[in-house]
Amino acid sequence: MTDEPGREPEQRLPARRPPSEPAPVERFSAPPSAHARDLSPERAASIVRQSSSARWVGFIAVVVVVLFAIAYYFYEVGLPLGASTPRLTAQARADQVTDVERGYNLYQANCARCHGPTGKGTAEGYIAPPLNDPMKLFDHLSATYIKNVLAAGGRYVCGNATSLMPVWADTNGGPLNYRQIQELIAFIRSDATQTYVIRNPTLNEPVIGPDGKVETFKGWIDPAFKPAPDATAVPACWSGGGGGTATPGPSLPSDAPTVKVTAEGLKFDVNELSVPADKPFGIDFIQKDSGVGGHNVRIQSQDGATVYFDGAVLNDPGETTYATPALKAGTYTFICKIHPIPAMTGTLTVK
Repeated sequence: MTDEPGREPEQRLPARRPPSEPAPVERFSAPPSAHARDLSPERAASIVRQSSSARWVGFIAVVVVVLFAIAYYFYEVGLPLGASTPRLTAQARADQVTDVERGYNLYQANCARCHGPTGKGTAEGYIAPPLNDPMKLFDHLSATYIKNVLAAGGRYVCGNATSLMPVWADTNGGPLNYRQIQELIAFIRSDATQTYVIRNPTLNEPVIGPDGKVETFKGWIDPAFKPAPDATAVPACWSGGGGGTATPGPSLPSDAPTVKVTAEGLKFDVNELSVPADKPFGIDFIQKDSGVGGHNVRIQSQDGATVYFDGAVLNDPGETTYATPALKAGTYTFICKIHPIPAMTGTLTVK
């Protein structure tokens, strides 16, 4: 091949090469021993065993997957004839129990001071209507009604400007969020045939009583309750007794001893009083709290079985003097019947 100028075009074409010999086959092929096509008996048997094992592994894997799918299906929907509970149903029941137990703590912290720790209300000397009443729970205290009262308060639901039932939902300025409202409703409408555990509201651990056993409580709604055919419907809104502004009591002798008790911040300022035996005495009672359902002073035996004096309830801040009858020598308990809590409980010594 040449590109020198002055030559003819055909003379500038690549020069022909002489024919070359083909490369030998051995140059590109493995030795004949590498192309052996016959398997030894041992190698053939090993391949057969490996193939059989693989098929068994595949079969077992398929069986395991099928059994797992069947077991998970019945775990979700339950076994036939009700032999087991579906998972979602069991979880819903567990969630309901949790709501009831949390609602119990919410009730004791916020509602018990007016409706009573067992929900008996005015039937146990409290100022608010009873909630733990079979007829009311059957017909009146539906989840929707309770939610409306908690969200709007008694003044709006019943149109009663003097209602002491406050707003509880935080959407209207109350202290409880929507989950706490649901838990409170779950407690009020809990099943009376079930036993629930009282749990520490901070740690969520069961509360152990003085006897070393876990403390429990029962629900309020009796599933078997049916009202009598002639029973009257519960009114949509309640109005009744449970305290009022104190009226002047009987006059005290001029020489009658007097003690003083002040209620403020849901507690008494004293927890011990002393008066002489067999003589009437006065209690100068000052009530400084508002919006809590009122306070009073009640004198009862230490076990609470006998009430010797039950002062009128002061719903609003004010002052009154209770004329208390003479008591025999001994030790008594003075307490606020509206808020029978340790902070509003004391010892009266008569000697």
